[in-house]
Amino acid sequence: MLNVMSLLLAGLGLAVAFTFFAGSPARDADAAAGKVESAAQTAAPPEVPVVSPKVEKSLDRADAGKERKERPAEVSRGPKDETLEVSIPKMSRVDESTIPYAGGTNEAAFKKYAGVHLRGTGNPWDREANVYIAGHRLGYPGTDSFLAFWDLNELREGDRIFVTDASGKRYVYKVFREFIVEPTEVSVTRPLEGRNIVTLQTCTLPDYSRRLIVQAEKVV
Repeated sequence: MLNVMSLLLAGLGLAVAFTFFAGSPARDADAAAGKVESAAQTAAPPEVPVVSPKVEKSLDRADAGKERKERPAEVSRGPKDETLEVSIPKMSRVDESTIPYAGGTNEAAFKKYAGVHLRGTGNPWDREANVYIAGHRLGYPGTDSFLAFWDLNELREGDRIFVTDASGKRYVYKVFREFIVEPTEVSVTRPLEGRNIVTLQTCTLPDYSRRLIVQAEKVV
């Protein structure tokens, strides 16, 4: 009898010790739920504009100047609709993605689409242009913006970007450089003399405080 009681007491002691070190199932479940919630909050889109107000104002001025200088013959060289379709083999979520022509403060466009062709920047059919396309790094689940520009940092010199205009004409660009700038740096939106380039822009990780820039030049 004493042996049986000793075994029971020893078993009870082991159970208490296991509970102390391992924790209760309910407490473990709560901890796991907390981690999932924390991860979801970390993955939430940052509350920062993709394009700074300073850049937006600069583009507005450029757009106004462009309208004053252009002649009808120059405008007719490309479609009136400046929406583009973009495919980037090295960026898995940018595949025949619709890129609307919109302002930098048009957050509805940034939430819905993989990226935005910024109003006031050039077009692929122009002789000299900076076709500026910006997008969120994380984006919004359930939309084309979700993780669209997440792997922009994977692009390297020589990688290709395919752009199709609203009339169906395709243009091929080849990456020639990547760099990081402050969000207020307006020079990256300007064309390079005698060249037609595409500029892709998104926020840097982990704090979205700066802008990752990748530029490619038209080869076809």
